Amino acid sequence: MLKHSRLIFLGLFLFFQSIAYVEAASQKVVIQVSSPDPQVQQLALNVATNLLKDVGAENIKIEIVAFGPGLSLFTPASPESIRVPTLAAQNVVFSACGNTINEITRITGRTPVLVQGVQVVSSGATQIIKLQEQGYRYLNP
Repeated sequence: MLKHSRLIFLGLFLFFQSIAYVEAASQKVVIQVSSPDPQVQQLALNVATNLLKDVGAENIKIEIVAFGPGLSLFTPASPESIRVPTLAAQNVVFSACGNTINEITRITGRTPVLVQGVQVVSSGATQIIKLQEQGYRYLNP
């Protein structure tokens, strides 16, 4: 009985150690997009693409957060927006600032249309802070 208890304990210990190792090996990155400049927006998506290639999609969590003028990246008017669904299919998370959407709606009378694969968060800046508190590294290309 004591021998079985030791084996169970050892098995559980090794199991939890392997989970801790996998979580420690995982990279997490948040990329801010707040510029309407198409070159800056393209660079942000290129950074995400390169991270996926270099580290492997299974080893990294990437979230791209757009607010202010950068929200245009997530609209069909942006030439780069066609890349969003493809990256979203590789588990890149796209978050649009709800405050920016509300302000655009108030000013123009129309809610901006977002491309497929984009979620709305209450505040882009707050989302970045929350992610950093969760261990995400911050990039602002």
